[in-house]
Amino acid sequence: MELKGRRLLVVDDESLIRESLREIFEFEGCVVDEAPDGRKALALLQKNKYDVVFCDIKMPGMDGVELLEKAAGSGQVPFVMVSGHGDIGTAVECIKKGAFDFIEKPLDLNRVLLSLKGALDKERISSPTSRLRRQAEERYRIVGESGAFGQALDMADKVAATDARVLITGENGTGKELFARRIHLNSRVKDGPFVEVNCAAIPSELIESELFGHEKGAFTSAVKQRKGSFEQAQDGTIFLDEIGDMSLSAQAKVLRALQEKTIMRVGGEKPIEVNARVIAATNKDLRAEITAGRFREDLYHRLSVIVIHVPPLREHAQDIPRIVDFFMEQLSSSMGRANPGMCPDAMELLSRQPWEGNIRQLRNIVERLLILCPGRIGAEEVAKYL
Repeated sequence: MELKGRRLLVVDDESLIRESLREIFEFEGCVVDEAPDGRKALALLQKNKYDVVFCDIKMPGMDGVELLEKAAGSGQVPFVMVSGHGDIGTAVECIKKGAFDFIEKPLDLNRVLLSLKGALDKERISSPTSRLRRQAEERYRIVGESGAFGQALDMADKVAATDARVLITGENGTGKELFARRIHLNSRVKDGPFVEVNCAAIPSELIESELFGHEKGAFTSAVKQRKGSFEQAQDGTIFLDEIGDMSLSAQAKVLRALQEKTIMRVGGEKPIEVNARVIAATNKDLRAEITAGRFREDLYHRLSVIVIHVPPLREHAQDIPRIVDFFMEQLSSSMGRANPGMCPDAMELLSRQPWEGNIRQLRNIVERLLILCPGRIGAEEVAKYL
């Protein structure tokens, strides 16, 4: 099995153990990061994507068992536990909690490489559904934790396990869709479909057909039967983005669908039962829209069991360096090139910008810099291409 280019994380409070494992893995062409304790390892796991983690069991502060429970419970990355002679019982318990394997100290070269190849092989033969889920989690990962943004994230994680309807508010580009996908990926319907409907992008005369489907011959261009988004989201999640732009007639039908858990296709006569979790989002003040007569108050109350407000980037600017690092790594990988890195003065300049377009604008700037700058990015390049 090809090991070159695999990214590994070694977690151990003993520097000699870390150095020994690093030498073994780097000789095979792997890229290795180190952490002396569980807390620093967890921060690296939240920032980077690893193929395998080699983790000591007994460490000060957060030990290996706690790290496994926090970071490996979702099965995103295989854990190999490194145990001393007295830790064998604990190592076996770690296997029950999801670890792939354990190796004993003193380390044996062949045993370490055998365990690494086994963990990578397990990843290779895992089900397509699991791989797609991990890819989705990485693609839609939310980076940031400060202030009101962190509070919004905590609320999203709390509500994910329930069936409650969620209304996500915030300016354009703040990451409302990412919050919706995070809720879905951590919900009981996570293996079901996630169907997104951009209510602002669909003409008002087509929105009902888009949401509820139509029967053949229902209108001139209806040459065959079509399932709408509510049916497509069966046993999953339907995300009604920019719901503040939906017409009043469509709002009435959405309200009925939520109340009765049934829909009627355009041109149809038979009600169809639907079972999909509903998450909605808007960049508008829906209470003001209600006052202006453009949004139904009864629909608002149906949708807003839980309201999550995603703050603009300027209100959690402390997260900008982490967000930039994430985009640099993600975009460099998609371009098939090494991450050139960014100088501290360039990061400082980015952190001072107002970012009217929020995270979406920041991502576009990072992509522009990666395309146009041949090497490490400094403040001069940032100022030039802002």
